[in-house]
Amino acid sequence: MHAIELRHLRYFVATTEHGSLRKAAAALGVQESTVSRAVRDLEDRLGASLFHRHIGGVDLTIGGERFLYRVRIALQQIGSGIQDVAAIGCCENGCLRVGIFSSLASGFLAELLQAYDKSHPGVRIDLSDGNPDEHVAAIRQRALDVAFVTGTRDWSECETVTLWLERVFAALPKGHTLTRKEELDWSDLAGESFVVSNVAPGPELHDYLVQRLADLGHRPEINPQQVGRDNILSLVAAGRGMTLTSEATTVAQFPGVAYRPIAGEVLPFCAVWSPRNDNPALRRLLSMARSMSNGTVARWLGSTH
Repeated sequence: MHAIELRHLRYFVATTEHGSLRKAAAALGVQESTVSRAVRDLEDRLGASLFHRHIGGVDLTIGGERFLYRVRIALQQIGSGIQDVAAIGCCENGCLRVGIFSSLASGFLAELLQAYDKSHPGVRIDLSDGNPDEHVAAIRQRALDVAFVTGTRDWSECETVTLWLERVFAALPKGHTLTRKEELDWSDLAGESFVVSNVAPGPELHDYLVQRLADLGHRPEINPQQVGRDNILSLVAAGRGMTLTSEATTVAQFPGVAYRPIAGEVLPFCAVWSPRNDNPALRRLLSMARSMSNGTVARWLGSTH
């Protein structure tokens, strides 16, 4: 049974449909002897006759009738499998698991995912919030296909490419005196208190603030809170402190909150993925991301070295 090949089944079905070895051969574009030999081989390997042969052609035996029913199901399943795999390869369907560390309110990532949805509407995109370490661990375990994170760090067992830049903004209460300025310096923030979340990207913001203000000789007052990003902004609006955010989030205006850019402060964002990941949908996404990225990133990276 294991020696039966797909061609045996195809020739058998064609002979059945045309009622003749000669007509089946003509339809398949092969010699009649090729079809005859394949059908005979199939019968030998099954140990049963599939056709009654006569001058006018062939008729199915009882065994042939039963075998035909099963063969048609098998060929249909094989055909469906081929179509499914081809569709995945062409990104007509499939799934992408994406880790995000940036807002989807606006900016490069939002535009990239919108463009990808338009080009590949059959691919489902599952999004996961988290910090870079969590995302990269998931990528190594093939639980995520790609993550978009801040920084230009090299991650072991992964490939990275820097794709876009975002300015850093301070989010502060609308009545705060610093809202009178169009742009802030770190020295403006030296005496201020801050609120950050205990969940991503809160811990990263904490370290970022400490590093920047320590350069000025200040230790910032930072109050971690067990709430998400939206509730952090509610605390800012209530006057409990200010926080930092990336440029993409500022398009979503929040009642009682004003945004001011910090002079010269820019965050690079990169894609991280496993080189062992062969998901065609991932390759299409990375190709599109590279096309959408521009020379600004390259110029910025060059200026920092």
